[in-house]
Amino acid sequence: MRVRIHNGRLLCPTQGLDETGDLCLADGKIIATGKQPAGFSPELEIALNGEYICPGIIDLGVHTREPGAEHKASIASETAAATASGITIMVCTPDTRPVIDSSAVVELVHQRQQQSGKTQVLPLGALTSNLDGVRLTEVAALQRAGCVGLSNAGRPIVDTEVLRRAFEYAAGLAMPVFIHAQDSFLSNNGVLHEGRISARLGLPGIPATAETIAISRALLLAEQTGARVHFCRLSCARAVAMIEQAKQQGLPITADVGICHLYLTEQDVDGFNAQCHLTPPLRTEQDRDALRAGLQRGVIDALCSDHQPHDEDAKAAPFSLTEPGASTLEALAPLAFELVRESDCTPQRIVDALCRQPAGIINSEAGTLRPGSPADLFIFDPGQRWTLKASDMKSAGKNTPFDSRGMNGRVTHTFIGGGLVFKDG
Repeated sequence: MRVRIHNGRLLCPTQGLDETGDLCLADGKIIATGKQPAGFSPELEIALNGEYICPGIIDLGVHTREPGAEHKASIASETAAATASGITIMVCTPDTRPVIDSSAVVELVHQRQQQSGKTQVLPLGALTSNLDGVRLTEVAALQRAGCVGLSNAGRPIVDTEVLRRAFEYAAGLAMPVFIHAQDSFLSNNGVLHEGRISARLGLPGIPATAETIAISRALLLAEQTGARVHFCRLSCARAVAMIEQAKQQGLPITADVGICHLYLTEQDVDGFNAQCHLTPPLRTEQDRDALRAGLQRGVIDALCSDHQPHDEDAKAAPFSLTEPGASTLEALAPLAFELVRESDCTPQRIVDALCRQPAGIINSEAGTLRPGSPADLFIFDPGQRWTLKASDMKSAGKNTPFDSRGMNGRVTHTFIGGGLVFKDG
């Protein structure tokens, strides 16, 4: 299909592009930016009034729940929610049932995604068999099957020698290792940040050192092995400083932050709000501000949803017995662009963190509006005001801490492979 999108604000960090103009698509590819080519005859025209035209979002942190936990969500439900949210690629974690530790499970994920016909799902392969932290998986087989990186999800590898061998194996295959940095002994079954709120509520806390000590170990192993390490979901100011220092030393590392940690703090947990039970936990206002500053400066490369859909029962127990995680796909884009109003981030930097940087982390050619690239993109209206209602969310998980929150800006169109797969209203 030939498409002309007229008079939009084109945002493409790979080209340094931030200008008003047209975007033309044909045969699943972007064929021109700025002006319509001579002789181009569109079958579909979309007239804009300065709304953003951006590469499709690449979300590095999504729990699809399928296979194994379809009572919470499915690949079909979550790709539908992602498509309506401007997300054209989502990277799924390996902690499914069965674990994504074999090519057979990778193929199952691909089949379910193809049946949905929507957002592409790219799996991370498990670093260790069944995420047991002991036996390394057949990494080369996982790579051939289509895994874009390796991870032990939220299950720390306690044995440092096992982690070292995993880094060496991944380095030999040029695969990124996704690390959720948490020392299991220091976290010690905690359920929120160790501080004033945890003391007041009488709940076990997780100190920031549970994250920073795990980061220190991984940084030293990255230096020794040359592995490309991606740190997932930073949550504290000290972690940002450590990543910045390591980058200055030339280590091949990247990092991301989840959208909740840029808006919420431990104060939001007060009153035993189970929707704010997250891992890593929400920390202090100072930590939140440091994460925002780290994103703005590019110390934190990418911004993701950290989407973890749950059924209603998972959040209905007493706080310490509830399951951590929030459903955030549909809040990602509006809250990301809200940072332009609330901090020093520019729209270009937001698109960089949502699109270009994640593409580089997973070695993808997506995340760009460059002519010749796949026509995966979304249109975002920053002037549209709306209220997020959990009951109206397309995700099967209604467990959002942003229920009834007013949003500034909305995804209005999503294209995948040049086809219009979502249109608001």
